Amino acid sequence: LIYFYWVLFPELSFYTTEEELKDIFSPFGSVKQARLMRDNQTGRVKGFGFVTYSSQAEAEKAIKAMDGRV
Repeated sequence: LIYFYWVLFPELSFYTTEEELKDIFSPFGSVKQARLMRDNQTGRVKGFGFVTYSSQAEAEKAIKAMDGRV
């Protein structure tokens, strides 16, 4: 059984790409996935996304480091 730890990051720029999201959060651990939420009809980014880490420690490190910065 493998657990992944998802971290929600709200208020992102509508111009953020998934690659940029991954690059921003990779210093805090091994990013398994960076996903931006998109509008189903337009395909435009909604302004928030999720970053997935393989450990709780990495997820907590990212939350602490980016709190108030994103």
